[in-house]
Amino acid sequence: MLTNLRFFRSSFIVTILGLAAAYWLGGPKAMFIAAILSVLEVSLSFDNAVVNATVLKDMDAVWRKRFMTWGMLIAVFGMRVIFPVLIVAVIAHLTPWAALMMAVSQPEQYAAALTSSHIVVAGFGGAFLMMVFLKFFFDQDKEVHWLHIVESPLAKMGKMGGIEIGLCLVIVYLISTQLGDHGQLSFILSSIAGIVTYIIVDGFGALLGGEENHGQATVVRTGFSAFMYLEVLDASFSFDGVIGAFALSNNIFIIAIGLGIGAMFVRSLTIMFVEKETLDQFRYLEHGAFYAIGALAFIMFIGTFHEIPEVITGLIGAGLIGISLLASLHYKKNN
Repeated sequence: MLTNLRFFRSSFIVTILGLAAAYWLGGPKAMFIAAILSVLEVSLSFDNAVVNATVLKDMDAVWRKRFMTWGMLIAVFGMRVIFPVLIVAVIAHLTPWAALMMAVSQPEQYAAALTSSHIVVAGFGGAFLMMVFLKFFFDQDKEVHWLHIVESPLAKMGKMGGIEIGLCLVIVYLISTQLGDHGQLSFILSSIAGIVTYIIVDGFGALLGGEENHGQATVVRTGFSAFMYLEVLDASFSFDGVIGAFALSNNIFIIAIGLGIGAMFVRSLTIMFVEKETLDQFRYLEHGAFYAIGALAFIMFIGTFHEIPEVITGLIGAGLIGISLLASLHYKKNN
């Protein structure tokens, strides 16, 4: 137990500094909100940590280190502060600096502008996560099945090239029929952008990781494609949470502190999963994470026309991972 705490040393330091900064910005209430946001971020992104570990365990050590340093800076400050400001700048036809000043001096107006982008964000992020989910199960080379009656037929259907793209497009269309004329086109276009982004990032890695490439150059380029895959994955996970955070606070700095603390703990979990080879020890944990990603994708889609509390989202994800962990322990005990 004590040996595991070393993975969280930096996270605890960031927590202390972050909560102190939140207290300085807004007193006990702000510190409490930052703490709540950090807990919500961890609960919503636990499956993200498992998937990150899945990719990182096969990544070159150099690129793994880059993701854990530069990737985390992008995740904490880029996706949770800068990117939302850029979104508002585009929507409100402002310069990025003007959008940032709006966030500081007119937080209610900034929150309204950011919230108005929810359909576009949910379409892009939901479609990308849906592709991640479907690609994992529509894999003809997949040999380990948790829910065999479901996963075995899906793996066989993976022989049909592009089946996950077709199914994702069907789901996008069905969801779009629940939206009004105002949001339908925006949702479809952003969803298609999410699917295309997944195809490019995933295909880029496959292209550069082919057998015809050899040597260090292949490792570096494949590492870069994996790095980009993880960054887009994190964006899909996090941005919807950024919008939801405005239900607790309109202060972008308090939101950034709370979500940043949570992101640091997700980073620590990822490192622990990789170094302790957790995915190898718990046979079905990875499956639970991908089921949670699929659930999150559906929730993001449904959230475009029906509000779903983030607590429900967190409980569903945590529940699926918890059940997969218990199933792994049961398998380990009996084999």
